Amino acid sequence: MKALFKYVLFILCALVVIVLIRANYLYEDNQYQPQKQVTRVEVNVPEVISRLSQAIQIKTVSKDDVASFDPQPFLQFHAFLQNNYPNIYQHSQPRLINDYSLVYKFTGKNTDLKPILLMGHMDVVSVDDETLSKWSKEPFAGIVDDDFVWGRGAIDDKSTVMALMEAMELFLSNGQQLERTVYYAFGHDEEVGGARGAAKVAEYFTQQGIEFEFVLDEGGAIVEGIVTAVDKPVAIIGVAEKGFMNLKLSVAQNGGHSSTPPNNTGLGVLSQAIVKLENNQFPATLEFTNQTFEALAYYANFKSRVGMANQWLFGPVLENALLADPKSAASMRTTMATTMASGSSKSNILPTLSTMVINSRILPGDTWQSVKDRVVEIVDDPRVEVTVYMNNNPSPVSSTDTFGYRLIEQSIREFDPEVFVAPYLVQGGTDSKYYYPLSDSIYRFLMVRVDSELITTVHGIDERIGKQEYVEAVQFFYEVLNRLN
Repeated sequence: MKALFKYVLFILCALVVIVLIRANYLYEDNQYQPQKQVTRVEVNVPEVISRLSQAIQIKTVSKDDVASFDPQPFLQFHAFLQNNYPNIYQHSQPRLINDYSLVYKFTGKNTDLKPILLMGHMDVVSVDDETLSKWSKEPFAGIVDDDFVWGRGAIDDKSTVMALMEAMELFLSNGQQLERTVYYAFGHDEEVGGARGAAKVAEYFTQQGIEFEFVLDEGGAIVEGIVTAVDKPVAIIGVAEKGFMNLKLSVAQNGGHSSTPPNNTGLGVLSQAIVKLENNQFPATLEFTNQTFEALAYYANFKSRVGMANQWLFGPVLENALLADPKSAASMRTTMATTMASGSSKSNILPTLSTMVINSRILPGDTWQSVKDRVVEIVDDPRVEVTVYMNNNPSPVSSTDTFGYRLIEQSIREFDPEVFVAPYLVQGGTDSKYYYPLSDSIYRFLMVRVDSELITTVHGIDERIGKQEYVEAVQFFYEVLNRLN
């Protein structure tokens, strides 16, 4: 018995030693070490803030119903840009794509270099009438107080469009010339999928035979207090994005009076199907979580390093801990959320057609077809018809070992050495998904700081951006342009 105890003790000690060695020595310092700290370009803050405020006041709202699209605000926004950025319009007459999306070309001195594409979108989501009274400031007034610029689009995504315009206007007014050609592309319907905006812009670039060294769109930011493994802000750069699909589950029945119901109404059948699906979630993977962590692990707290460096031992524990938080769980698997349901039009009428809608966000590695097939297999009920609408597959994954990623990373770290940089998977969709035929280096980042509270205002109540943070976004884009020389 003593020999067995000694053997078990030896094994346990060996395990502890292996765990500690891996936690302390497995990860290298993968953060770019700044060679300098850039001198930030001087910005006329009151004017820059005022123009963002004015841009928010133009209600460039996208709606799913094409027939309800109002072109006037977009035309007004075009005129606003032309009136406020004379140097840009002197050097680049924009091209209108499908009437409302904008493309600018700024020709560089060395046309042998591949151009880059910097993107944003002009449209914003609507503000629901039932939430209007909950806003602290009127959502389309562009109100400016001591700390923030308030309103719909302040972060998503007027901030990108306006910061890009401010940076280029300042760059040109300082008499600088680009070495490499730069394109700007601003879509007008990103919030409803981009099919009439960014998709048509990508077609235009394809027809012109243009390929890009890299593409930079919205999608990442500097997050504070969200990546808890490290005690500094983290600039997360999107290297891929999930796919998107809506599934409609339908049950047709004869209907009738509710006083003589069948054993299962259509909504009852669908409810059972949803329970099956919620009890059979898609398998999880740490692939993208590991990409993020490998960039940060050297600086992470000891507890996090122990788990990530020893997944052979703690993998299930680590996975379960991450799956317990919906935010981290979403980066680990394809998700399904039941968001809509319909039955009859009256409480005492049995529905002849019952429906439920599932919104799925698809992890790279899955496809919309494989997700549909899995749903049909799990539901396993011939009474339930499964149809697909509004779908696109997840994007390819862009490498972090490219000119584009390194330029963005170095720009961030030299702009603010206190900010770490890491790749991540974007949960939502962006216009950049249409550009993979034109570049294999597509990234998503805006130099804006958000915390766990501010991030909930995107598409939500009280959307706003810090004044200083917006000025930093302008200065950051200026630095990106400067590094192309």
